[in-house]
Amino acid sequence: MADKKRYSDEELQEFKEIILAKLEVAQKEYESLKASVTNSEGNDVADTSPTFKVLEEGASTLSKEEAGQLAQRQMKFIQHLRNALIRIENKTYGVCCVTGELIPAERLRAVPHATRSVEGKMSERKKN
Repeated sequence: MADKKRYSDEELQEFKEIILAKLEVAQKEYESLKASVTNSEGNDVADTSPTFKVLEEGASTLSKEEAGQLAQRQMKFIQHLRNALIRIENKTYGVCCVTGELIPAERLRAVPHATRSVEGKMSERKKN
């Protein structure tokens, strides 16, 4: 693999399919999280008895905050996947931004939005 500078169009197509599948799932999860934050299902504390209203409001606020944080993380993941699709179109996908070497296909299958090889990540950690 040392003499190879980029992945073939067939390999890039395989990675694109993996990314598109992950992107579809991630977008569905994001929409679900967003719905729970905006409470679009209509379940609120308005229909509960006043005794439990304060407790439910607190739990609801905490749950919405957690869902909001998860939604933000999910949107960041979606953006990373979209950036990976751009790199595929540019034919720069799979090239480590630190070492300039190809990231192993096994790593890209597991983490399709990776921009660094394991070696690249380790060398960056040593610098910091």
